[in-house]
Amino acid sequence: MNKHQVEGRVKETAGKVQETAGRVVGSPEQELKGKLKKNLGKAQARTGDAAEDLKDAQREDEAGLNE
Repeated sequence: MNKHQVEGRVKETAGKVQETAGRVVGSPEQELKGKLKKNLGKAQARTGDAAEDLKDAQREDEAGLNE
């Protein structure tokens, strides 16, 4: 797991909490900010996932070439 995956998932969770809190207290502004934070976190986590997938593929290729 890399830094982008961890940070992204933390932001995504915080955004969900903020979105729900905004909905509960009737604050469309806070709800919108939460949705934005959640989606940015999700995108960051996916970027980290892609980077990990690429690293794994490179390791597999290197292991196959070294046999």
